[in-house]
Formats: sequence, C-alpha cells, structure tokens
Amino acid sequence: MGGVTPRGAARRDQLVEATAVLVAERGYHRVGVDDIGAAAGVSGAAIYRHFAGKQELLVAVIERAVDALLGNARTIVAQSPDARAALDGLIGAHVTFALTQTALITVYDQEAHNLAEDERRRLRRQQRAYGDLWVDALAQLAPGRTRAELEVVVHGVFGLLNSVADHHRLLDDADEGRLLHEMAAAAFRASERSAKEDSGGRTRIR
Repeated sequence: MGGVTPRGAARRDQLVEATAVLVAERGYHRVGVDDIGAAAGVSGAAIYRHFAGKQELLVAVIERAVDALLGNARTIVAQSPDARAALDGLIGAHVTFALTQTALITVYDQEAHNLAEDERRRLRRQQRAYGDLWVDALAQLAPGRTRAELEVVVHGVFGLLNSVADHHRLLDDADEGRLLHEMAAAAFRASERSAKEDSGGRTRIR
C-alpha cells in the first residue's frame, strides 16, 4: 500500500487545524464531522478518507501539540551548552508555541479526557517526557531541591505559559511573549535562591 501523498498530507493538516479551532471554540461534543469538513473545505464524508472519525481527529490534534513541544525541547536540550541556556531555550519555545498554537493548548487542556484510555496513557507518557527535560535542567541549577519540588515549579511555569489560552490578549505577541518569558525565568530563579537558602542552614517547612 502506498504512503500518504503530499496532497493527502496537506488535507490531513487542514482537517487537524480545523478541528483544533472548532473544538477550542465550541467544545468537542458540540462539533460534528460535517462542521470540520466545512471549515476545511471538504465534505464531511471526505474526512473518512483520512481519519476514522472525530475521535481520531481529536487524537491527531493533541498529538500535534505534544509532539511539537517534545521534539523541539529535545533539540534545545541537546544543543544547549549548559542548563541555564537549556531552560531559557525551553521557555522561549514554549512561549512561542503558546502564542501561535493557542487552539492546540485549549483542546489539550479541556478535551484530553475525551480520549480513549490507551491514547490518554500514551500521551501522558509523552507529556511526562517533556516535563522531565525541564526538571532535569532545573535540577542542575537547584541541586538542593527534591525532584518532587522541581516538578511543582516546572508545572507551575507550564500553567503560567499556557494561561494565554484562558484570557483575551491585550498586548501584542511580542510584548506578551517577553513578559511571559520574564515571569517564567523569575520563577525558576526564585526556586534556585530558595534552594540555596535552605542549604545554608534555614529550616525547611514541609
């Protein structure tokens, strides 16, 4: 059996993008196959040449978000000279993704529970791998922190960066991106300072 043609790949991309936008706006259960087809410029029936149905389209949308973030993050970490540069690069890539692919973030955050259990498990493994890249870098800068503490910090930063999907933007992307980057970097620096203070003899509250 032949592979996917360039035209077929382009059509799949159109369908995934249309699904992301519609589901982000309306919610998974309020979007039908015909709605997706109309937004992508094809008949609803034509979708089945590329996807088994709406569930498979939802999987493709969420996979696109997770795969893009994880792939970029691995490249950044591999090419960074040190942990500080790696974290800065990770923040920058995530900020760019959040600002340009807001619909994907919305769908992932709000609709992942609609996936079949095996798909949820697989995507959670990829999400953990993404988070681990950040935690591993931060661990080199805040060696006094436990891994559990570092995970709290990293996921708090994820929440901050992904918050662009939850509010009406009042700044242009460049200004909002700079502000988000500064806040994320400040959160990491604060965790590093606290770790150093703790190792200097202060009592840690648990």
